[in-house]
This record gives sequence, C-alpha cells and structure tokens, in this order.
Amino acid sequence: MLSNMTFIGGHAVVSTNVKKIFFVIVGAFIYTIGINFFLVPANVYASGFSGLSQLLMSIFQQFFHIHVSMGIFLLLLNIPVIVLSWFKLGHAFTFYSVMSVGFTSFFLQIVPIQSVSNDIILNAVFGGTISAIGVGLTLRWGASTGGMDIITLFLSKLRDQPIGKYQLGLNSIIIFSAGMLYDWEKALYTMVALYTSSRVVDMLHTRSHKLTAMIITNKTEEMKKEIIFRLGRGITILPAQGAFSDEKREMLMVVISKYELFELKQIIKQVDGHAFTNIVHTESVYGKFRRD
Repeated sequence: MLSNMTFIGGHAVVSTNVKKIFFVIVGAFIYTIGINFFLVPANVYASGFSGLSQLLMSIFQQFFHIHVSMGIFLLLLNIPVIVLSWFKLGHAFTFYSVMSVGFTSFFLQIVPIQSVSNDIILNAVFGGTISAIGVGLTLRWGASTGGMDIITLFLSKLRDQPIGKYQLGLNSIIIFSAGMLYDWEKALYTMVALYTSSRVVDMLHTRSHKLTAMIITNKTEEMKKEIIFRLGRGITILPAQGAFSDEKREMLMVVISKYELFELKQIIKQVDGHAFTNIVHTESVYGKFRRD
C-alpha cells in the first residue's frame, strides 16, 4: 500500500514538473512574440532586464554599428542574477528560471523582428499585453523570468522592504534613455507599455507581493516540516475547531511572497489533499518574515 502511494505521489510530482516545463516554454514564446512583433519594431521598451537588453541592443547598433541580439544581452545580464538565485533561493527555483531565460533568449534569436502595425499606440498596448501574458503564465506555474523577478524575490526574503522602488528605478532609467536616444514621445509610449504589462501580470498572477495562507489540516507536523524546508518561512500554529463537526484541528498561518504561491500549493496537495486553505493579500508585514 505504501509503495503504491509513493509511486502515485512520485507520478504526480513528475506530471507537475512536465507541465511546468511546458508552460515555461510556452510563456517564453508568447513573451517573444510581444517583444519582436510589437515593442522592438516601434522602439518601445519592455520592463526590467528585457527593456535593458533592448536599450543595449539599440546603443550598440546606433553608436558602434554592431548588431548584438537582444537575446544575447538578456542571457549575459541574467548570469550574475542566476548565480545569486542558485545560492540564495534554491536549486529547483533557479533551474526553472534558467530554463525560462534560456528559452526566451533562444526565441528572441530565432523569431524574426517584424512590424505588425505602424500605429505606435497599438504596438505599445499589444506588445505590453502579449509579453505580460507570457510572464504571467510563467509566474503562475511557479517559475520566474529571471532578472528583476529574482532580485525581487531575494529582497523579499532578505527584508520586508517595498520592492517597487527597485523596479521603478530600473524602469525609470529605461524610459529616460528611450527619450534621450529617440524622442520623448517614444518614452511616453514606453510608459504605456509598462503600465499595460503590469496590469495584465497582476490579473494573471496576483497583485500583492506578499500573501498570507491559513491552512487547516490534520497533518500539522508534516505540513510544518515541508513548508519550513522548502520555503524557509516561519509559521504560526493556532487551534481550530469545526463549527458543525466540533472536530479539533490546527491552523497554520504563514506569510509568503507571490512567487512562492505555486510551491505552497504543491506542498499542501502532496501532504494533505483535504486541507482547507485560505489565501489572502497582505498589505505589509512587521517583525519576522522568514526563518533565521
């Protein structure tokens, strides 16, 4: 009986990993379509490391007359961030992040840059929307697109500080540089693309950087060990009792970042498929946010 359960559990994990790899690849391809068909032809920039890669590609072409693919720059920029992720965020998370960055760089290389529309507003809106669908799909399946995603998660684990200022700082450099290299109208359209992208990612994934999970289970010890081992988060255990059955259980309350939501769901499914879980958005956290 135990061997059958182990086999079934292992099969579920393998099936989940295969799906995860599939959606990481699909997400990278969709993201590339948004970039190469809409944003790059219109000189409208994406956010984060992708936008920075676009900027470097433009600078090399315009000032040095050297063509270096955006995909190459994206890969090079992510190398130090991937090293950080490997040592600080875990090997599994880093593996899928490397896969996402690798396939994105590959698709950016092989998918031709071609203009679908001459309307810059349509390019900004559709480019931001389509690329965000790719990012949101990747995040929804517990992976990251590298770059700012990894930096954001690292900082959220390190301390409870607002992360938006780091993203705003990098994107401000991109927008300002777009205005200097081309014209300020293009910089304003870049802001439209960034806003559209952020809204779509919010809809597909989750708005809050931090979430609170309240898990009611009969398998408190197993659940606690897995969450601490795989997520490194502190947990508060509270007594709970069913109103109809009067059955006494325990509730685990844990605060996580949005990037850890997929992994937490997998832990709950594997440890106790009958656990009742409530996930709520968390505005801010004071005190301990991680295990020492």
